[in-house]
Amino acid sequence: MPTPRTLTSGPELHGPQEPVEPQTPVKGTRRASSGEAPSAHREDAKRGVGTFPRAPFRVGQRASGRASKEDPGLLRRSSRFLFRSLRRPLDSSPAAHPCQGATVPGTGHSPEVPSGVIDGVSQQLSPKEGPEELEPEAGKSVADLITEWQLLAAFRQLQHLETQLVAEQASHTFEQDPTGFARRAMDVCLHYDGLGTQIATIVRETLGPGGVDPTVLAELAHLVLAEEEAHPGSPSDGDFLRTPRRWRQHWEDAVRRSAQERVQQVGVQEASEVTKGASDLARLLAELGSLVCHDLQKVQLEVQPAYAATGFPAWETYRRAYHGAVAQRLQALAHDVRGCEQLYTLLDWATNVYGSPNFLGTPDLTLSTEPLPPLLAPDVWAQLESDYTSFLETKISSCFDGILRVEQSRWAAAEPPEVLQGRYHSPLSIDAHMLVAEHAKAAGAISAELEATTLRICARELGLFVSRFEKAFLESEAVTEPHLGANINACEELRTSLLARYPGAFAELEKPLAAATCVFQKRLLQGLQRDVQPLFRVLCTKAWLTQDVLQPLMDKVVAFAHHLEHVTPLRAQETLQEAHRYVVREYMAQALRPRERFRGVERRICSQKMGLDAQTIGDTFQVLGSEATWLNQAIPGVADILGETYKDDIQRHLEALIRNYPDIRRDHVLAILALRRLGRHRNQRLLQHTQDLLQAAAKAEGSGASGGRVLFEEVEVPTSVDMLLACI
Repeated sequence: MPTPRTLTSGPELHGPQEPVEPQTPVKGTRRASSGEAPSAHREDAKRGVGTFPRAPFRVGQRASGRASKEDPGLLRRSSRFLFRSLRRPLDSSPAAHPCQGATVPGTGHSPEVPSGVIDGVSQQLSPKEGPEELEPEAGKSVADLITEWQLLAAFRQLQHLETQLVAEQASHTFEQDPTGFARRAMDVCLHYDGLGTQIATIVRETLGPGGVDPTVLAELAHLVLAEEEAHPGSPSDGDFLRTPRRWRQHWEDAVRRSAQERVQQVGVQEASEVTKGASDLARLLAELGSLVCHDLQKVQLEVQPAYAATGFPAWETYRRAYHGAVAQRLQALAHDVRGCEQLYTLLDWATNVYGSPNFLGTPDLTLSTEPLPPLLAPDVWAQLESDYTSFLETKISSCFDGILRVEQSRWAAAEPPEVLQGRYHSPLSIDAHMLVAEHAKAAGAISAELEATTLRICARELGLFVSRFEKAFLESEAVTEPHLGANINACEELRTSLLARYPGAFAELEKPLAAATCVFQKRLLQGLQRDVQPLFRVLCTKAWLTQDVLQPLMDKVVAFAHHLEHVTPLRAQETLQEAHRYVVREYMAQALRPRERFRGVERRICSQKMGLDAQTIGDTFQVLGSEATWLNQAIPGVADILGETYKDDIQRHLEALIRNYPDIRRDHVLAILALRRLGRHRNQRLLQHTQDLLQAAAKAEGSGASGGRVLFEEVEVPTSVDMLLACI
């Protein structure tokens, strides 16, 4: 137990004839604090009673000096007021308590101030005559007992004198000596204030390095209860001596001040460095959390048991005091934080560190009967989240720009994409996933609302990034089948994974990702078209009749399909079907506008050749995995019309062709009839019949019966002389 400190308030009670010595500060003494060295404690103990008359209430004297400097007439007014209040009780009239702050008009000060002010008043009241001394208990004066923290013993002596004074006042003993009564009453009041000051001192040193012995805390609690029992309420006659001292409230205020002082001292030296970076703020908050955790653990394990016997709510009082002190400190820090990292550091500490059930080491220490108010005011919290999301938008956009720069560096280095698990791989998808998941998780740790806002920001910024990425890639020199396949895979992974994980937040991302995927697929097909387009020119020529000119074309298709094996299956199938449709469509375009005309035997050979080519095309795409089997009847349908020897069956072949491909038009029928050269009357009859079939097919196509299949509609057939002859 630390040595009790010299009392900082109240003069010693002297005998009736003992003169009052001038109260001059003792050199070398200082206000008691928890940080004094043990030698200072021993020195104060040696001084004991000898120093108490001269060095009491130095804080009060300084406060009195300040008050006098600000208002020179304060002490004179207080003296006159005290005399008036004393005359009234002697005349059996109500009087206010001169020791309470409210009794000095025009003043409002901390608990230490009234002691000093009244001390000065006492000196003015009796400049030549000292106050009487209480009967000492066991050879010790009240001042000694207070100095040595024997609080109950000091209180009993003061209560004895109080009772004696009240009795003497009632018996009109002081009718001829009101100044004597005032002097003795002031001595009692000032020593009561001294006890109150010691209460604050004990509270302040309870959590200091040396601590306070539990027996002292228990005696403090008993002192408060004893005073409440002695002064249960304000007396009806206005007797100031029997007015309640309200030490319980004084104790609670001291706890709050102690918590505020300790919390405010954390990181004072580094406070100016908080704005330099999030690490400085994190370090300050870590020190703050360590202090609060250490202090509250000590309260729970040591202080609370000392007060428990008297029913003092020490845990709740300290808990609320520290909560308020931390809230006040965070409120100040909230005005200085800047940047996304600092804002998140503050929000994260308040939510996940201070608000954690294990903040004090175990959830049991956080149990309380009453909930605590929010650590930060709702408007302050909302502003912090708003500032955080504003900074977050810029940060996430910057992160996506960084991802784009990394991709561009890979394109410039001509690095081919890796093949992982049979797929072309681009780090784009992983980077975007990690970015979104990291910020969503961090925001979710703060609040669900902040997580939802963060996801919306990520979805919007990712949608904008996809457009920038698509444009930058197509303008680069890295547009190759592997890179296109890798980008298709990345978009598909983002679309399926992010939409599945965050369905509500990323719904708007569906369109930009689907559009980018479609652009990459088309660019992939354009490469195939550029390679095989010259090979179609030799089809349906005289040389074609005797040579296998289709095989080189199909070799190009097979090589193209090899890249599709490393593309996600759904998009690979779509691209392969488009390649299948393109080959059949271009073949039909060459067949319907041949460079050379075939008659007789050559036409029948042409029909057979077209049938063989159709078989080759169908088998190749079937082996490659194309599911567009509906394309396999287009080339054989035209070949059957060209090679049909029984002209009446040509109508049946036309009906089958129109039925299988409802997008066929009259120009296509004319081009087919121009190849067959059936004669004017038969052509007119077939055209009239097919006109009705085409109208029915157009209605079916408008109702969606065609299933969206398009082939002939994209085959351009320029008007030729043969078509005009077939039409006439």
